[in-house]
Amino acid sequence: ELRTGGISVPVVLLSIPDPEEIPEIVEHDISCVAADKEFIRRVNREAGSRSKKVNIHVKIDTGMGRIGCSPEDAADLAAAAADSSHCELQGTCTHFPVADEKEGTRTRNQLSLFNRAVKSIQERGIHPGLVHAANSGAVISLKESHLDMARPGIILYGYYPSKNQERILDLKPVMELESKIVFLKTVPPGTGISYGLTYHTDRESVIATIPVGYGDGYSRLLSHKAEVCIRGKRYPVAGTICMDQLMVDMGRSHEASLFDRVTLFGPQREAPDAEDLADLIDTIPYEITCWISRRVPRVYLDSG
Repeated sequence: ELRTGGISVPVVLLSIPDPEEIPEIVEHDISCVAADKEFIRRVNREAGSRSKKVNIHVKIDTGMGRIGCSPEDAADLAAAAADSSHCELQGTCTHFPVADEKEGTRTRNQLSLFNRAVKSIQERGIHPGLVHAANSGAVISLKESHLDMARPGIILYGYYPSKNQERILDLKPVMELESKIVFLKTVPPGTGISYGLTYHTDRESVIATIPVGYGDGYSRLLSHKAEVCIRGKRYPVAGTICMDQLMVDMGRSHEASLFDRVTLFGPQREAPDAEDLADLIDTIPYEITCWISRRVPRVYLDSG
């Protein structure tokens, strides 16, 4: 999709792909991480059949326990990539699971282990390429892990990885989820709202219907908990969030009109942000931002 969209800069696939995806990786010049020699052989064979070269980043598991070779095997894996006729060793990397910890000892131990593995590659006469390890937490708190490049994630959205990390950067949320009021009605006290009728109005209220639901990635878990912002004021979500709609209890006194803008989360001071929503359902802001489904239109603004 990035290539089709005109993005021509290097793109690194950080997950291990299915073998069936390798032809597409080669076709679109995607760099990829490798954690074993068999994957390198598969990529090399496919690239050779197309007379192309694929850039490989050797992935070393220094304590994440997800993907990656052992530090002891790093030099052999790097050699396999460097010696392949249709692969090129472009980088060497690892990943930190607790870089947002206040204390930081475990991440420093990982970095030390990684640096030794990189040195073992160099001692074999192999250039490790771009050496990279730092995720958002390490970008913030572990300068020595920045190395040749970093891989920031959630901080690009303007949020900290966790509440454990010292907040030393002036981050600003940049993603906003908005919709509009499509229906307004006044209901008497005791009116049940939405599936299960788990919410009942305690007074005469104006109920606003918003065409956003869990099908759009606005989690059903936020039912009875979240608030939205309309004309600078917050109003509670009333009842269970539906697949395609949710209702808001605006009470008796409001200034809203049909098709008014509704902010579900965003950077405005008056509105909830992704961290506020994450706190309500015991998750992280990254999950809130990643949940937004493909059917929701994206609008990109250049703040410069």
